[in-house]
Amino acid sequence: MKYLTRLSISTVNVSLQFGGRLSERCPIDGSEILHSVAVEEPFSFPLSMEALRSTSLRNLSLLLRKARHVRWNSTTSSVNPQEVSHFNALASTWWDPHGPSRLLHLMNPLRHDFITSCLSSQATPAPSSGLKYLDIGCGGGIFAESAARLPSTSSVTAIDPSSQVLAIAKAHARQDPLLQQSGRLHYLEKSIEDLPAPESINEQYDVLSLFEVIEHINTPSTFLTSCLPFVKPGGWIVMSTIARTWTSWLTTKVVAEEVIRLVPRGTHEWNKYINVDELEGWFAKQQGWSGARSMGVVYVPALGWREVKGSEKLGNYFFGVRKDPEPN
Repeated sequence: MKYLTRLSISTVNVSLQFGGRLSERCPIDGSEILHSVAVEEPFSFPLSMEALRSTSLRNLSLLLRKARHVRWNSTTSSVNPQEVSHFNALASTWWDPHGPSRLLHLMNPLRHDFITSCLSSQATPAPSSGLKYLDIGCGGGIFAESAARLPSTSSVTAIDPSSQVLAIAKAHARQDPLLQQSGRLHYLEKSIEDLPAPESINEQYDVLSLFEVIEHINTPSTFLTSCLPFVKPGGWIVMSTIARTWTSWLTTKVVAEEVIRLVPRGTHEWNKYINVDELEGWFAKQQGWSGARSMGVVYVPALGWREVKGSEKLGNYFFGVRKDPEPN
């Protein structure tokens, strides 16, 4: 952390006040959302004023305008070449637990905890073996590998559009003989739109995971619609993402990217963040999906990620929704 020695750190207290009516476009389906706003959000955090100036706070109003006009083009692919290029640059350090992907390594246990909570919420217990996973946007395979090692897992299919990142994932998986068992873990250089649609329940999955993915998608409604057919009746879509709030802008864009450089600059675009109520509303419109649940998490320095009730409305959170089981 030697780069911090050149900063003059002081505590900045910020109180953001809003009032009136706000109209914006839902980042999922583009529908108009009207808010009656009367909010005050206080913050207190150590911050270098020099670093804060480098983030160009004057651009915040531009970000707010962009959040209301997310791109809704009818592209046939969810792959964003700029996003792929960004993560290609991180490929060689993906499995470094102290590198740019450190937060993903620290978050991985909570991913499994959240999936367990989703499965245990069912009236009918989930099977204790034979679970099939489809991990979309798998990156270097942090979650895919850990899921494939579970005794309850039958197979994991992990897809990503980046050949460089998948090369790292495959090389790392070769270090574990368990992952070399036929069908246990299968990597594919594809987007969800490239996968053939399942023709039977045997080709569908019990868990479809989207961890740190949807906030990098230009057209989330089209993308999520492409995911739905791959989940078997009674199966789950689980994801983690970030709420689009002032808190998340300060923590993920200013503090994480500019001040303490916890993640590389440009990792996120604030206007692509999606609020939990927007996901709930979108899935409520999809026939045959119910049981939506969420879990807010906060990164605590020196301790890692921790569940904090109610924080799903402020920043990072997990979200899960179940495809209705077939009637008996």
